[in-house]
Amino acid sequence: MRRLPTRPLAGLAAAGLLAALAGCGTQAGGSSAEPAAGVGGDRTIRAQKVMRLTQAHERTGMTLLEGPTFDGNGELLVVDVTAPSGEPKVLRVDVRKKTSRPVHTDDRGTYTSAQFSPYDGRVYLTDFSHGDIVSLAPDGGDPRTFFSGEVDGARMNPDDLAFDEEGNLFISDSRGMSRGEATGRVVRIDREGENATVLADGLASPNGISFDAGYRGLWFSELTRNRISYLRLDDEGARASLHTAVQVDGGIARTDSIAVDADGNLYQALHGRPAMAVYSDSGERLATVELPARAAEGLESATNVAITPGGTKAYMTVSGPAGGYVYRFDALAKGIRQSNGG
Repeated sequence: MRRLPTRPLAGLAAAGLLAALAGCGTQAGGSSAEPAAGVGGDRTIRAQKVMRLTQAHERTGMTLLEGPTFDGNGELLVVDVTAPSGEPKVLRVDVRKKTSRPVHTDDRGTYTSAQFSPYDGRVYLTDFSHGDIVSLAPDGGDPRTFFSGEVDGARMNPDDLAFDEEGNLFISDSRGMSRGEATGRVVRIDREGENATVLADGLASPNGISFDAGYRGLWFSELTRNRISYLRLDDEGARASLHTAVQVDGGIARTDSIAVDADGNLYQALHGRPAMAVYSDSGERLATVELPARAAEGLESATNVAITPGGTKAYMTVSGPAGGYVYRFDALAKGIRQSNGG
Protein backbone atom coordinates (compact mmCIF):
# COMPACT_ATOMS: atom_id res chain seq x y z
CA MET A 1 0.00 0.00 0.00
CA ARG A 2 1.30 3.44 -0.85
CA ARG A 3 1.98 5.77 2.05
CA LEU A 4 -1.23 7.57 2.92
CA PRO A 5 -1.53 11.20 3.96
CA THR A 6 -1.66 12.08 7.64
CA ARG A 7 -4.76 14.21 7.21
CA PRO A 8 -7.80 13.11 9.23
CA LEU A 9 -8.59 9.47 8.61
CA ALA A 10 -9.50 8.56 12.16
CA GLY A 11 -12.68 6.73 11.19
CA LEU A 12 -10.80 4.60 8.70
CA ALA A 13 -7.74 3.97 10.81
CA ALA A 14 -9.83 2.88 13.77
CA ALA A 15 -10.73 -0.36 12.00
CA GLY A 16 -7.36 -0.90 10.39
CA LEU A 17 -8.75 0.26 7.06
CA LEU A 18 -5.62 2.16 6.18
CA ALA A 19 -3.85 -1.15 5.72
CA ALA A 20 -6.90 -2.83 4.26
CA LEU A 21 -7.41 -0.21 1.57
CA ALA A 22 -4.69 -2.02 -0.31
CA GLY A 23 -7.32 -4.64 -0.94
CA CYS A 24 -9.82 -2.18 -2.35
CA GLY A 25 -7.56 -0.47 -4.80
CA THR A 26 -4.68 1.60 -3.41
CA GLN A 27 -1.21 0.44 -4.36
CA ALA A 28 2.35 1.60 -3.91
CA GLY A 29 3.95 3.25 -6.89
CA GLY A 30 2.40 4.23 -10.19
CA SER A 31 0.22 2.15 -12.45
CA SER A 32 1.60 0.02 -15.21
CA ALA A 33 0.06 0.41 -18.63
CA GLU A 34 1.81 -2.77 -19.79
CA PRO A 35 0.71 -6.25 -18.72
CA ALA A 36 2.34 -7.49 -15.55
CA ALA A 37 4.37 -10.69 -15.61
CA GLY A 38 2.10 -13.69 -15.96
CA VAL A 39 -0.97 -11.63 -16.90
CA GLY A 40 -1.96 -11.89 -20.52
CA GLY A 41 -4.56 -13.58 -22.63
CA ASP A 42 -4.86 -13.65 -26.39
CA ARG A 43 -7.64 -11.08 -26.52
CA THR A 44 -7.36 -7.51 -25.30
CA ILE A 45 -10.51 -5.44 -24.79
CA ARG A 46 -9.88 -1.70 -24.71
CA ALA A 47 -11.99 0.29 -22.26
CA GLN A 48 -12.88 3.90 -23.03
CA LYS A 49 -13.36 6.73 -20.55
CA VAL A 50 -16.90 7.77 -19.71
CA MET A 51 -16.10 10.45 -17.14
CA ARG A 52 -14.16 11.40 -14.06
CA LEU A 53 -16.44 11.33 -11.04
CA THR A 54 -14.17 12.33 -8.17
CA GLN A 55 -10.83 13.80 -7.26
CA ALA A 56 -8.71 13.08 -4.20
CA HIS A 57 -10.47 14.41 -1.11
CA GLU A 58 -8.58 17.07 0.78
CA ARG A 59 -9.36 15.49 4.14
CA THR A 60 -8.47 11.90 3.21
CA GLY A 61 -5.90 12.51 0.49
CA MET A 62 -7.44 9.97 -1.90
CA THR A 63 -10.56 8.77 -3.69
CA LEU A 64 -11.58 5.18 -4.33
CA LEU A 65 -14.67 4.24 -6.35
CA GLU A 66 -16.32 0.85 -5.91
CA GLY A 67 -19.59 -1.07 -6.07
CA PRO A 68 -21.11 0.02 -9.41
CA THR A 69 -24.74 -1.10 -9.68
CA PHE A 70 -27.57 -0.05 -12.02
CA ASP A 71 -30.87 1.07 -10.53
CA GLY A 72 -34.30 0.50 -12.03
CA ASN A 73 -34.01 3.65 -14.15
CA GLY A 74 -30.76 2.61 -15.78
CA GLU A 75 -28.60 4.96 -13.76
CA LEU A 76 -25.39 3.77 -12.15
CA LEU A 77 -24.79 3.99 -8.40
CA VAL A 78 -21.20 3.92 -7.13
CA VAL A 79 -19.63 4.29 -3.69
CA ASP A 80 -16.55 6.34 -2.81
CA VAL A 81 -14.80 4.34 -0.11
CA THR A 82 -12.65 7.19 1.22
CA ALA A 83 -15.15 10.04 1.05
CA PRO A 84 -15.19 11.94 4.36
CA SER A 85 -18.22 13.12 6.28
CA GLY A 86 -20.18 15.73 4.35
CA GLU A 87 -18.99 14.61 0.92
CA PRO A 88 -20.90 12.12 -1.24
CA LYS A 89 -20.30 8.51 -0.22
CA VAL A 90 -22.83 7.21 -2.75
CA LEU A 91 -23.23 8.86 -6.16
CA ARG A 92 -25.70 8.34 -9.01
CA VAL A 93 -24.32 8.53 -12.54
CA ASP A 94 -26.17 9.09 -15.81
CA VAL A 95 -23.77 7.27 -18.13
CA ARG A 96 -25.45 8.66 -21.25
CA LYS A 97 -25.34 12.30 -20.22
CA LYS A 98 -22.05 11.83 -18.37
CA THR A 99 -23.36 13.61 -15.27
CA SER A 100 -23.50 12.65 -11.60
CA ARG A 101 -25.22 13.76 -8.42
CA PRO A 102 -24.85 12.89 -4.74
CA VAL A 103 -27.15 10.28 -3.24
CA HIS A 104 -25.99 9.73 0.34
CA THR A 105 -23.44 10.79 2.92
CA ASP A 106 -23.04 10.32 6.66
CA ASP A 107 -20.40 10.80 9.34
CA ARG A 108 -19.70 7.11 9.96
CA GLY A 109 -19.67 4.64 7.09
CA THR A 110 -16.77 3.39 4.97
CA TYR A 111 -18.70 1.79 2.14
CA THR A 112 -16.96 -0.71 -0.11
CA SER A 113 -19.82 -2.16 -2.17
CA ALA A 114 -23.44 -1.66 -3.15
CA GLN A 115 -26.19 -3.89 -4.53
CA PHE A 116 -29.99 -3.81 -4.77
CA SER A 117 -31.90 -6.52 -2.92
CA PRO A 118 -34.32 -8.69 -4.93
CA TYR A 119 -36.38 -9.02 -1.75
CA ASP A 120 -37.16 -5.44 -0.73
CA GLY A 121 -35.69 -3.33 -3.56
CA ARG A 122 -33.43 -1.35 -1.25
CA VAL A 123 -29.75 -0.76 -1.94
CA TYR A 124 -27.41 -2.48 0.53
CA LEU A 125 -23.97 -1.14 1.47
CA THR A 126 -21.09 -2.84 3.29
CA ASP A 127 -19.46 -0.69 5.97
CA PHE A 128 -15.94 -2.08 6.17
CA SER A 129 -14.85 -0.03 9.18
CA HIS A 130 -17.70 -0.87 11.53
CA GLY A 131 -18.77 -4.32 10.38
CA ASP A 132 -22.27 -3.17 9.51
CA ILE A 133 -24.59 -3.74 6.57
CA VAL A 134 -26.60 -0.60 5.86
CA SER A 135 -29.56 -0.22 3.51
CA LEU A 136 -31.02 2.81 1.76
CA ALA A 137 -34.22 3.47 -0.11
CA PRO A 138 -33.67 3.51 -3.89
CA ASP A 139 -33.52 7.32 -3.83
CA GLY A 140 -30.79 7.25 -1.16
CA GLY A 141 -33.02 8.20 1.77
CA ASP A 142 -34.24 6.29 4.82
CA PRO A 143 -30.89 4.81 5.95
CA ARG A 144 -31.22 1.73 8.15
CA THR A 145 -28.74 -0.59 9.82
CA PHE A 146 -29.67 -4.03 8.51
CA PHE A 147 -27.02 -6.00 10.40
CA SER A 148 -24.49 -5.13 13.10
CA GLY A 149 -22.51 -7.01 15.68
CA GLU A 150 -20.39 -10.13 15.86
CA VAL A 151 -20.57 -13.29 13.80
CA ASP A 152 -19.34 -16.35 15.70
CA GLY A 153 -17.62 -14.11 18.23
CA ALA A 154 -15.90 -11.74 15.80
CA ARG A 155 -16.98 -8.55 14.12
CA MET A 156 -16.81 -8.57 10.33
CA ASN A 157 -14.91 -6.34 7.92
CA PRO A 158 -17.48 -6.79 5.13
CA ASP A 159 -16.05 -6.03 1.70
CA ASP A 160 -18.37 -7.23 -1.08
CA LEU A 161 -21.81 -8.82 -1.09
CA ALA A 162 -24.07 -10.98 -3.24
CA PHE A 163 -27.77 -11.83 -3.02
CA ASP A 164 -29.39 -15.16 -3.81
CA GLU A 165 -32.74 -15.20 -5.57
CA GLU A 166 -34.65 -15.05 -2.26
CA GLY A 167 -32.74 -12.01 -1.01
CA ASN A 168 -30.38 -13.66 1.46
CA LEU A 169 -26.97 -12.00 1.66
CA PHE A 170 -23.54 -13.56 1.17
CA ILE A 171 -20.62 -11.45 2.39
CA SER A 172 -16.87 -11.56 1.82
CA ASP A 173 -15.51 -10.78 5.28
CA SER A 174 -11.93 -9.48 5.02
CA ARG A 175 -11.32 -9.87 8.73
CA GLY A 176 -7.59 -10.10 9.48
CA MET A 177 -6.48 -8.18 6.39
CA SER A 178 -4.88 -5.30 8.29
CA ARG A 179 -2.81 -7.78 10.34
CA GLY A 180 -1.88 -10.02 7.42
CA GLU A 181 -3.75 -12.95 8.97
CA ALA A 182 -5.75 -15.57 7.08
CA THR A 183 -8.84 -15.23 9.25
CA GLY A 184 -11.25 -14.01 6.59
CA ARG A 185 -14.64 -15.60 6.02
CA VAL A 186 -17.61 -16.00 3.74
CA VAL A 187 -20.74 -15.22 5.76
CA ARG A 188 -24.42 -15.82 4.95
CA ILE A 189 -27.03 -13.50 6.49
CA ASP A 190 -30.70 -14.31 6.05
CA ARG A 191 -32.84 -11.68 4.35
CA GLU A 192 -34.36 -10.55 7.64
CA GLY A 193 -30.92 -9.84 9.13
CA GLU A 194 -31.54 -12.17 12.06
CA ASN A 195 -29.22 -15.14 11.47
CA ALA A 196 -25.60 -15.09 10.33
CA THR A 197 -23.70 -18.25 9.41
CA VAL A 198 -20.03 -18.74 8.51
CA LEU A 199 -19.76 -20.80 5.31
CA ALA A 200 -15.97 -20.70 4.96
CA ASP A 201 -13.15 -19.45 7.18
CA GLY A 202 -9.36 -19.32 7.31
CA LEU A 203 -9.36 -17.20 4.16
CA ALA A 204 -6.68 -14.71 3.09
CA SER A 205 -8.45 -11.35 2.66
CA PRO A 206 -11.54 -12.49 0.72
CA ASN A 207 -12.70 -9.68 -1.53
CA GLY A 208 -14.88 -10.27 -4.59
CA ILE A 209 -17.95 -12.50 -4.32
CA SER A 210 -20.64 -13.38 -6.86
CA PHE A 211 -23.04 -16.20 -7.60
CA ASP A 212 -22.51 -18.26 -10.72
CA ALA A 213 -25.04 -17.83 -13.52
CA GLY A 214 -27.26 -20.63 -12.21
CA TYR A 215 -27.15 -19.69 -8.49
CA ARG A 216 -25.61 -23.08 -7.69
CA GLY A 217 -22.62 -21.64 -5.90
CA LEU A 218 -20.39 -18.65 -5.19
CA TRP A 219 -17.17 -17.46 -6.78
CA PHE A 220 -14.97 -15.52 -4.39
CA SER A 221 -11.45 -14.12 -4.59
CA GLU A 222 -8.72 -13.96 -1.98
CA LEU A 223 -6.66 -10.83 -2.38
CA THR A 224 -3.41 -11.94 -0.79
CA ARG A 225 -3.42 -15.44 -2.32
CA ASN A 226 -4.37 -14.22 -5.81
CA ARG A 227 -6.87 -16.96 -6.33
CA ILE A 228 -10.53 -17.51 -7.12
CA SER A 229 -12.40 -20.26 -5.29
CA TYR A 230 -15.77 -21.87 -5.89
CA LEU A 231 -18.13 -22.54 -2.99
CA ARG A 232 -20.97 -24.86 -3.99
CA LEU A 233 -24.17 -24.54 -1.95
CA ASP A 234 -26.85 -27.09 -1.16
CA ASP A 235 -30.58 -26.49 -1.49
CA GLU A 236 -30.68 -24.85 1.93
CA GLY A 237 -27.92 -22.35 1.13
CA ALA A 238 -25.35 -24.16 3.25
CA ARG A 239 -21.87 -25.19 2.17
CA ALA A 240 -21.69 -28.33 0.07
CA SER A 241 -18.09 -28.15 -1.19
CA LEU A 242 -15.20 -25.73 -1.68
CA HIS A 243 -12.22 -25.77 -4.02
CA THR A 244 -9.67 -23.48 -5.66
CA ALA A 245 -10.90 -22.77 -9.18
CA VAL A 246 -8.43 -20.29 -10.71
CA GLN A 247 -4.94 -19.25 -9.69
CA VAL A 248 -4.49 -15.72 -11.01
CA ASP A 249 -0.91 -15.04 -12.07
CA GLY A 250 -1.14 -11.30 -11.55
CA GLY A 251 2.44 -10.16 -11.16
CA ILE A 252 2.16 -6.95 -9.16
CA ALA A 253 -1.64 -7.06 -9.38
CA ARG A 254 -3.98 -8.85 -6.98
CA THR A 255 -7.56 -10.07 -7.09
CA ASP A 256 -10.31 -7.61 -6.21
CA SER A 257 -14.06 -7.78 -6.98
CA ILE A 258 -15.81 -10.34 -9.22
CA ALA A 259 -18.78 -10.12 -11.60
CA VAL A 260 -20.44 -12.89 -13.66
CA ASP A 261 -22.24 -12.47 -17.00
CA ALA A 262 -25.10 -14.47 -18.56
CA ASP A 263 -22.70 -17.00 -20.09
CA GLY A 264 -21.08 -17.62 -16.71
CA ASN A 265 -17.86 -15.74 -17.51
CA LEU A 266 -15.98 -14.20 -14.57
CA TYR A 267 -14.73 -10.61 -14.66
CA GLN A 268 -11.92 -10.48 -12.11
CA ALA A 269 -10.98 -6.93 -11.14
CA LEU A 270 -7.31 -6.28 -10.46
CA HIS A 271 -5.87 -4.24 -7.62
CA GLY A 272 -2.52 -2.69 -8.49
CA ARG A 273 -3.26 -2.43 -12.21
CA PRO A 274 -6.21 -0.69 -13.95
CA ALA A 275 -7.37 -3.84 -15.73
CA MET A 276 -9.65 -6.86 -15.49
CA ALA A 277 -9.02 -10.52 -16.28
CA VAL A 278 -11.90 -12.44 -17.86
CA TYR A 279 -12.24 -16.20 -17.35
CA SER A 280 -14.74 -18.82 -18.43
CA ASP A 281 -16.42 -20.86 -15.71
CA SER A 282 -14.04 -23.69 -16.58
CA GLY A 283 -11.06 -21.49 -15.70
CA GLU A 284 -9.91 -20.59 -19.23
CA ARG A 285 -8.44 -17.11 -19.58
CA LEU A 286 -10.57 -15.42 -22.25
CA ALA A 287 -9.46 -11.80 -22.33
CA THR A 288 -7.93 -8.87 -20.49
CA VAL A 289 -9.73 -5.55 -20.23
CA GLU A 290 -7.18 -2.74 -20.47
CA LEU A 291 -7.17 1.06 -20.49
CA PRO A 292 -5.33 2.85 -23.30
CA ALA A 293 -1.72 3.34 -22.16
CA ARG A 294 -1.92 7.11 -21.90
CA ALA A 295 -5.24 7.00 -20.03
CA ALA A 296 -3.78 4.59 -17.47
CA GLU A 297 -1.34 7.16 -16.13
CA GLY A 298 -2.23 8.01 -12.53
CA LEU A 299 -4.73 5.14 -12.27
CA GLU A 300 -3.82 2.16 -10.12
CA SER A 301 -6.74 -0.24 -9.92
CA ALA A 302 -9.94 -1.35 -11.58
CA THR A 303 -12.08 -2.29 -8.60
CA ASN A 304 -15.38 -3.56 -9.99
CA VAL A 305 -17.76 -3.64 -12.97
CA ALA A 306 -21.48 -3.53 -13.74
CA ILE A 307 -22.82 -4.83 -17.05
CA THR A 308 -26.04 -3.25 -18.29
CA PRO A 309 -28.86 -5.68 -17.38
CA GLY A 310 -29.86 -7.45 -20.59
CA GLY A 311 -27.13 -5.68 -22.55
CA THR A 312 -23.38 -5.92 -23.05
CA LYS A 313 -22.17 -2.43 -22.20
CA ALA A 314 -19.95 -2.78 -19.14
CA TYR A 315 -18.97 0.06 -16.80
CA MET A 316 -16.00 -0.38 -14.49
CA THR A 317 -14.78 1.81 -11.66
CA VAL A 318 -11.12 2.84 -11.88
CA SER A 319 -9.20 4.88 -9.32
CA GLY A 320 -5.77 6.28 -8.45
CA PRO A 321 -4.01 9.59 -7.75
CA ALA A 322 -5.53 10.99 -10.96
CA GLY A 323 -9.04 10.56 -9.50
CA GLY A 324 -12.00 8.21 -9.63
CA TYR A 325 -13.31 7.31 -13.10
CA VAL A 326 -15.92 5.25 -14.88
CA TYR A 327 -14.72 3.41 -18.00
CA ARG A 328 -16.83 1.50 -20.54
CA PHE A 329 -16.14 -1.64 -22.57
CA ASP A 330 -18.06 -4.37 -24.40
CA ALA A 331 -18.64 -7.43 -22.26
CA LEU A 332 -18.50 -10.94 -23.69
CA ALA A 333 -22.13 -11.67 -22.80
CA LYS A 334 -25.21 -9.94 -21.43
CA GLY A 335 -25.50 -8.53 -17.95
CA ILE A 336 -27.50 -10.26 -15.22
CA ARG A 337 -27.96 -9.68 -11.48
CA GLN A 338 -24.59 -11.32 -10.84
CA SER A 339 -22.89 -8.59 -12.89
CA ASN A 340 -24.80 -5.70 -11.34
CA GLY A 341 -23.25 -4.64 -8.03
CA GLY A 342 -21.61 -6.35 -5.10
